[in-house]
Amino acid sequence: MNVLLITSDQQHWYTLGLLNPDIQTPNLDRLARSGMLCRRAYCPNPTCTPTRASIITGLMPSRHGAYSLGTRLPENVPTLGAMLSRTGYHTALIGKAHFQPLRSTGQYPSLEAPPVLQDLDFWRNYTEPFYGFQHIELARNHADEGWAGQHYAIWMEENGFTSWRDCFQPPGGHHAAQEWTWNLPVKFHYNTWIAERTNAAMDACRKESKPFFIWASFPDPHPPYLAPEPWDALYDPEKMNVPRGQPGEHDRNPPHFGLTQQEHPDYSAWEEPDGNAMHGFHSHRIDDARKAKNMAVYYGMVTFMDKYIGQILDHLEETGLAENTLVMFTSDHGHLFGQHDMTAKGAFHYEDLIRVPAMVSCPGTVPAGVETDALLSLVDFTPTILTACGQPVPESLDGLNQWDVWRGVASSARDHVLVENRHQPHTLHLATVVDDRYKVTTYKGRAYGELFDLKNDPGEFNNLWDDPDYQAIKQERISKIPSQALTWDDPPMPRISGA
Repeated sequence: MNVLLITSDQQHWYTLGLLNPDIQTPNLDRLARSGMLCRRAYCPNPTCTPTRASIITGLMPSRHGAYSLGTRLPENVPTLGAMLSRTGYHTALIGKAHFQPLRSTGQYPSLEAPPVLQDLDFWRNYTEPFYGFQHIELARNHADEGWAGQHYAIWMEENGFTSWRDCFQPPGGHHAAQEWTWNLPVKFHYNTWIAERTNAAMDACRKESKPFFIWASFPDPHPPYLAPEPWDALYDPEKMNVPRGQPGEHDRNPPHFGLTQQEHPDYSAWEEPDGNAMHGFHSHRIDDARKAKNMAVYYGMVTFMDKYIGQILDHLEETGLAENTLVMFTSDHGHLFGQHDMTAKGAFHYEDLIRVPAMVSCPGTVPAGVETDALLSLVDFTPTILTACGQPVPESLDGLNQWDVWRGVASSARDHVLVENRHQPHTLHLATVVDDRYKVTTYKGRAYGELFDLKNDPGEFNNLWDDPDYQAIKQERISKIPSQALTWDDPPMPRISGA
């Protein structure tokens, strides 16, 4: 069994054409129709590093150590790539990793931080395994961010685009930040690069008759909202159905929700002594025209990425690899583009942020054209992939084996999912339990929280945390939170400021 994992970054679960008529994703749609669409998939943490580390370890962030942005996954934590490599699999990661922070310190050095990030000679000569992946080709930037470098920059130069720095911000580039329309030629976009290099990695394994585990990791549609022509104008902002909140909905929510609606909110109570910033803890007031344009470009980024995912799927079929390859698609977390009058991400465990698109396909094994509401966590990927590959599953993993669900012989593997969020080491520490109907979020050391009835209130506008009729439901769900998720006294490493 070959395994191909395809991921996007910060993609809302509803941005699939087969669910949402306002967006076009023909290739993701055909992947879903060739297998199983998992309608209730959740990330273990609504930020990049923790969830990505959970995908390859089968452990929750509170156990693998990369609990937040600005932390790093310790190299001694066993990974899926290392487990499969020992059994004869070729393992490769093409695209975004983000297992390490964008700042490096003497105590916690990072290969994904400048200056190493942009030392192209270093990456040309790098041959060591990286978190269990025998072969890596990495990119760390989203759109025109100044973190462009690594193997992506090498590829641009090898293909004759020596002036690539004119399309990116400092420190890696020379251009000022761009908005909506990117001056980068499509043929040098990282979507093109990831599809090309993923197909090359599969070809190499096919020629050597080696089974593979390849992760094609796309950085889009993570902001900044930026795409090259014609993808930047594929959708008309005036036709966007921009989501909105409801008046007064945040009056019943924890205080950091309501502060997002102020023009100059004071979030000093959540600041750490070393000055670490909080994702999402700022004003979310954006005028309607800008929201619509951002959403239109975001949709364009999704459809643009979908085209190159299609090239990978086409190659699988053309080479005959599709018949013996388990293909999975998901995103590391969701995105807000107007829901609840919010944007991007933060410590707001709405479905928009913690629920993700997910689908699996494997001809003859995963039944085609099936949609399931069985609960799935991305922490389940490691044990499930190991099972699909005929390998033993370590008992120490937090993830549950979903293989029987994917094969259509079991209706579900879990009765709830857990989402953690320790974005700051001490001032913000929350955990969420989601089951078939209810969602409960509790905060360490705080009296407030959230309880939503997802059946009667799917939009999550009515927080029932203090409702006397729901106290038993609340306590029963809170009792399912493992002690490790809320009782750390000290994190394994401090969060590096600005990373």
